[in-house]
Amino acid sequence: MSHCSFVSSLLIGLLTLIASKLQAADPPALQVQQDPSLVTVAAGPQVVLKYRYGDAPFKPYIQELCTPRGVQILRDSPADHVHHRGVMYGIFANGVDFWSETPRCGKQVSGGLSAVVSDPEDGVSSCRLAQCVEWIPPGTKQPLLTERRLLQVYRGADLQATLLTWHLDLQPAKDAGAVKLTGSHYDGLGIRFVQSMDQVGQFQYTAGAPGPIVRGTERVTLDKWAAYTAAADGKTVTVALFDDPHNVRHPAGMFTMLQPFSYLSATPNIWKEPLELAQGKSLAARYGIAVWDGKVSQEQIEALYQRWLKL
Repeated sequence: MSHCSFVSSLLIGLLTLIASKLQAADPPALQVQQDPSLVTVAAGPQVVLKYRYGDAPFKPYIQELCTPRGVQILRDSPADHVHHRGVMYGIFANGVDFWSETPRCGKQVSGGLSAVVSDPEDGVSSCRLAQCVEWIPPGTKQPLLTERRLLQVYRGADLQATLLTWHLDLQPAKDAGAVKLTGSHYDGLGIRFVQSMDQVGQFQYTAGAPGPIVRGTERVTLDKWAAYTAAADGKTVTVALFDDPHNVRHPAGMFTMLQPFSYLSATPNIWKEPLELAQGKSLAARYGIAVWDGKVSQEQIEALYQRWLKL
């Protein structure tokens, strides 16, 4: 081998080693920017999540959620369903609709939000958003329900995904008495995808087969997680929705549909069996959302689900 060939091979090997080290390196620590309306969580220059809370018209929600490579997957208030807000939580309480957005609907009003970034641990950076929310029926200022909401965002090279926990603790407001929770077969924690992901993707379930059809392409599958793979603006992504085994009525009713648009939600099955909260009692629920670049296997989804349970 000539001297030039040796140097060239050495240089190529060195560059390959550096590239592999950069790929394996932990992503930048998370940073938070907060104003009275919006919280933005970023990793370096890349947006990870945007949470709209202060001026949300009817309910606080995740406006943007990105894969590790920065692919944004959420759609906010499309013309076909203006009340679909990225990632959102909504149900009915004492017959009041806290899901839709009409003058006769209730509102989830933010009572303040704090954001805290934690030091990286075991190669994982995290950010916690803690919020108080009052569920107020139309025509009054008195809340029917009060909620403590906690969102936690995780990023780390070995996660290979953007990982999110949505935790809620919902209870009747003072002097509200018992509150009956009801809703449609899709009410709960829902995800509306960007338009390019509509109609063309594929759902996965842990059991392999989906549940029965409720109407059209709409199904409700009792499962600990469900996932959807599709192309977001030309780039394949996979989104999984996790249900914690400690949640009431686990496994969740995983609502999925493809036509006329794609949608995924985790429901507490209150459309079949209403849930009554006595005064002083609460509904505590914990859900997870994972977003990967590319198509991932059931084994990969299950592995991250098991890791999420331990966080």
